[in-house]
Amino acid sequence: MPAEPMDLAEVAELALAFPEAVEQDHHGMRSFRIDGKIFATVPDEQHVRIMLDQQDILAAVAEEPHACAEFWWGKRLACVIVELERAPRPLVKELLEDAWRRKAPGRLR
Repeated sequence: MPAEPMDLAEVAELALAFPEAVEQDHHGMRSFRIDGKIFATVPDEQHVRIMLDQQDILAAVAEEPHACAEFWWGKRLACVIVELERAPRPLVKELLEDAWRRKAPGRLR
């Protein structure tokens, strides 16, 4: 567990530091996007959902099971839910970067 939990301001700062990343509303939730594609959403003050591929979601959950959980959208593994109070800062940064890269156009990667 980190000495001080991350807060949403830090998450937003990390997410918006990537080239051309923007914040937009997504059905009442904050979302972070690149080229119109969502790479992370904020469902509440304690969590961030980070859109990764299935392999990376499972790896994050295996690596940090106390901080990360799978999120299913129907039958599809859609993202990893990160509990900010328990997640190490470097992990959150790495997951956000991986999600941004996954959605970013080739010219930005």
